Amino acid sequence: MLYTEVMPIEIIPAIIAKNFKELKEKIEIVEPYVRWVQLDIMDGNFVPNFTWNKPKELKYYDPGVFLEAHLMISEPEKYAEQWIDAGIKRIIFHIEATSDPHAIIQTCRNKKIDVGVAINPETDIEQIAPIDELVDMVLVLGVTPGFGGQKFMLSVISKIKALRKRNPHLTIGVDGGMNPGTAKKVAEAGADLIVAGSYIFTRADIEKAILRLKKTTKK
Repeated sequence: MLYTEVMPIEIIPAIIAKNFKELKEKIEIVEPYVRWVQLDIMDGNFVPNFTWNKPKELKYYDPGVFLEAHLMISEPEKYAEQWIDAGIKRIIFHIEATSDPHAIIQTCRNKKIDVGVAINPETDIEQIAPIDELVDMVLVLGVTPGFGGQKFMLSVISKIKALRKRNPHLTIGVDGGMNPGTAKKVAEAGADLIVAGSYIFTRADIEKAILRLKKTTKK
């Protein structure tokens, strides 16, 4: 995906689930309105929260959307292949959680799926400089990962702008604290993808919430 002034922002709902039943229910709510859904996977180690974390349960599930796994877990290089074999179409790993990012990237390339690298709000973008041309996307966290409903940190705006300046063709996603106001700010800074959880799933009208995000971020 290439960044251009006419490309619409893509909205990706993020799901935090305690079990597979909740996961499926939330996917079914949003799948009529989006192409991709992000599964937030947490291990209680890299982040303090713990979520559903059983890729085998996805094996025979065929949703009407593409699924990406945001692995907020320690040593993601040990587990990425399990998620890919379960049907995940994009792996997103944290640069802070691995000592071997190239291993994850190579696993995804071997399996012919997309791969992205995520960075926490306090992480300098120089940490991903050696690999940001090897991945399909960079996911900038606007909150400390682990829990939904947090307030977006405006300090990451400068990080998005710096990434865009460094690599005009890089696909940049932003995750955390997204609502129409903050989504508009990050879109103006150069983001291509908006990942939103709480804003979407706490609204009575899910379709209207997603459409509002799309409208406010239209370039």
